[in-house]
Amino acid sequence: MSAGMFAWYAGAFLLALGILVVIHEMGHYLAARACGVKVLRFSVGFGKVLWSRQMGRDGTEWAIAAFPLGGYVKMLDEREGTVAAEELPRAFNRQSVGRRALIVVAGPAANLLLAVVLYWLLFMVGITELKPRLALPLQGTPAAISGMATGGTVRAINGKTIRTWQDFRWEVMHRALDRQVLELELEVLGSSRSIAVYKIDVSSYVFDDMDKDPLRSMGLTLFRPKIPPLIGRVMPGSVAEIAGFQVGDRILLIDGRKIDDWATLSTLARQSPGRELLMELERTGRRLQIRVVPRDADDRGVRVGRLGLIAKEGEGEEFNMMTEVRYGPVDASVKALVLTWETSALSLRMMGRMLTGELSWKNLSGPVTIADYAGQSAQLGPSYYLRFLALISISLGVLNLLPIPVLDGGHLMYYLVEFIKGGPVPERVFEIGQQIGLALMALLMAFAFYNDINRLFTG
Repeated sequence: MSAGMFAWYAGAFLLALGILVVIHEMGHYLAARACGVKVLRFSVGFGKVLWSRQMGRDGTEWAIAAFPLGGYVKMLDEREGTVAAEELPRAFNRQSVGRRALIVVAGPAANLLLAVVLYWLLFMVGITELKPRLALPLQGTPAAISGMATGGTVRAINGKTIRTWQDFRWEVMHRALDRQVLELELEVLGSSRSIAVYKIDVSSYVFDDMDKDPLRSMGLTLFRPKIPPLIGRVMPGSVAEIAGFQVGDRILLIDGRKIDDWATLSTLARQSPGRELLMELERTGRRLQIRVVPRDADDRGVRVGRLGLIAKEGEGEEFNMMTEVRYGPVDASVKALVLTWETSALSLRMMGRMLTGELSWKNLSGPVTIADYAGQSAQLGPSYYLRFLALISISLGVLNLLPIPVLDGGHLMYYLVEFIKGGPVPERVFEIGQQIGLALMALLMAFAFYNDINRLFTG
């Protein structure tokens, strides 16, 4: 990965992390202020303070620290130091169980609310996505066994309307994880404009690895039109521009191999980093030969070749693969709430399956993978980056609500015990719980980093 690309990915990751941490801690901060609790410090990051300033009537210290993976809001509390008698009513530990629970839950709630707002804005502005068009299923797959002999555009799954490929992927994954769903009923619009219904048996389907495409194993793959090998754009500064390629050139041969579509050209280029290719092309009725060496590039830890060529867009219905989805303010808000809820529920279900061993721990991702996704989504455009931000915000909110000591959910668990027994959890129990919580979080981080490194080196 080049220095420029690394800086881009790192910047996209740090921006996302900064936004999510600020929103999370702001939830705690605003709830504390609403409950009359004095806030001593609002910190983005841990460790050595790089910048700080005191502001507000309480002189709250606003700080940015060296280690960016998180943050905290420090409140006035007798357990952490002496509190003046006149300020005792503003100490966190002096608040009722309900108020303390409200302050704690406000952080994860703020992350979930951020996701709702982002999805609402995206649905209002409009999202351009791939249509849910299916290719011919491979023989032996559940889709082929169902009788699906041709592709088509998916209209609905089990009665739920499908408008985009993303909707389709989400619905299949959501239902594949639900053991109560025994079959997928797909309503498909064929090329002859007739509607067919296919029932795909998923009763024995095993979905245990998120790195594998669950749709492909079912025989449900995206239709890809055969794009002719015509150059529509030559990227400035690319090896293709230096070699002399021009818009409108048709690639005929690569090292003597006939090129019928853009996919073949792209595959050969990717497989040839740093190796010279002899390309024969047609330009305004003349045949030319150009030698070019695909630039050696890094794609998530894999060496690939890049030419810097973009295909000319095809014409006709076959190439009409995109659709714009847009909703009014009310419908967009409902859609955003439902999507946030369903994503949260899916996250919890997946975590539960990892604990029971039904889902591989390889699905756990750490900061390296998240940084990779941040960079990729930022490159695709603002709408993709905002959707990535919404998804990670939901994951952060759900993670913090887990009943693990040191997380917000762990504190809520303590408060529930306190409410039931009518008194606080003994200090010794609290200390042991914190140690267990830290050990569990260290274990999770170790798994996540291991998976990140494994993905990095295996591609």
